[in-house]
Amino acid sequence: MSKTLELPRRGGYFSRMSENISKPKNWKLFAAFFGGKMLGLLAVVGAMVLIPGLIGGSASAAETYTAHETSMMNSLNTVWTLVAAALVFGMQAGFVMLEAGFARKRETVNVLIECVLDTAICGVSFWAIGYAFMFSEGNGFIGLNWFFLQGAPATYGTTGVALLAHFVFQFAFADTASTITSGAMIGRTSFRGDILYSIAVTAFIYPIIGHWAWGPDGFLALMGTPGHFLPSLGNGFRDFAGSTVVHTIGGVVSLAGAIVLGPRIGRIFLRDDKKRGGLPAANNLPVAVTGAFLLWFGWYGFNPGSTLSAMDAIGIGRVAANTTLAACTGALSAMILAFYVGSFKGKFDVGFTVNGLLGGLVAITAPCYWVSPFGAIIIGAIAGAIVFGGIYLLEYLRIDDPVGAVPVHGLNGIFGTLAIGLFSSGEYGATGAFGADNTAPVTGLFYGGGWNVFYAQLVGSAIITLTTFAIAMIVMLIINKLPYPFKLRVEPKGETSFGGIDVFEHGAEAYNN
Repeated sequence: MSKTLELPRRGGYFSRMSENISKPKNWKLFAAFFGGKMLGLLAVVGAMVLIPGLIGGSASAAETYTAHETSMMNSLNTVWTLVAAALVFGMQAGFVMLEAGFARKRETVNVLIECVLDTAICGVSFWAIGYAFMFSEGNGFIGLNWFFLQGAPATYGTTGVALLAHFVFQFAFADTASTITSGAMIGRTSFRGDILYSIAVTAFIYPIIGHWAWGPDGFLALMGTPGHFLPSLGNGFRDFAGSTVVHTIGGVVSLAGAIVLGPRIGRIFLRDDKKRGGLPAANNLPVAVTGAFLLWFGWYGFNPGSTLSAMDAIGIGRVAANTTLAACTGALSAMILAFYVGSFKGKFDVGFTVNGLLGGLVAITAPCYWVSPFGAIIIGAIAGAIVFGGIYLLEYLRIDDPVGAVPVHGLNGIFGTLAIGLFSSGEYGATGAFGADNTAPVTGLFYGGGWNVFYAQLVGSAIITLTTFAIAMIVMLIINKLPYPFKLRVEPKGETSFGGIDVFEHGAEAYNN
């Protein structure tokens, strides 16, 4: 006979608690527990009283710190940068799973080895010349020092972060841009062609164009100041964590590759057949969704880590919160649109939802430091709509993008960059080695700041987007004109033969059953 489980009444609970506390043994345990808590609380309060300014202090307060305090904070900033670098590098596992999950079964091995190859090539090329092109001093267009990391200083610029730690962090960013590129080119790119364009992206395209916005003397970074590019604008180009520098560049290069390659053999587009058209069914949705969550997790290194400062605690928290909220509304927006509009009407589609959250993450990457949580929610919602519309736009244009790399990274990279000029709340200025400096806050159009910031963002985004696309088209066309086996597109039998490109290029299948 079963017994009914009854929850204890409140009166019985308190009477037993009173009885237990009255026992001497339990008094000792209670005293030890409570005393430990109080000591811990006192230690935290004491630290906050004795070390004012370590959290959220003004950057201008650096002069008041002793050499020992400065060294300690530089060490903490370096550790924070390395932790963030590890999170960003972990995004590679997310990219592998996302792309392998969305690809067809016969393309899976090709995806796996391409992602490993991109990382290996990026590490060597970024060490040899990429980091020098991007982050050393030179001129407004290219860095001219520190090749093979020779002659580089111990710390990077005014950040106080160890230069080699900064190199590792930025290598993870460069690797992300390279991996984005492969997403729209799945299933028909020859492996040797992949090697060639990967070298071009990680050694030249990404670091040289990235220098314009993130280099110490990049012409877009200095734009709007006397004696530099377009001084009348009064604003430089801003991209806090890479909506343009990482995602737009990666997305636009992938667009060029997809155009030059053409669609996969047998790919049917919606405009040609509304019943059979659209992206082929995903090979493994559980793997793809898990990859998306890993990317979201890694983004907490991507965006908050771009402060390069553990001292800017309030800024880090705000960036992390904005990152979270934009991803959430991006997913909801894309899912709702897919349910009510288009070929997936009446269905809660996994692919659109996943790409919506990723689009929200991309869009918030540039403005994450300067917007409020409410602004992040709006940005994410718009990003989800851009993903939805962008995927159908590519279908109409007959551009085969198996994972949605172009709308997620390319289109939302552009939108996120422009969003700085629209949604910056006018409360936050710049991060720094010793904390935030909010004496010159960034104010967007919707917060009473006028069009100035937006114009600067539009100029910078347009220059980088159009230049990247033109150069990428030239590179992809040249590689595609090379003789086999170096031609960009794999031989037709590589797509149509048994086992597809996996067996043709790599002699293996991802799944044996």
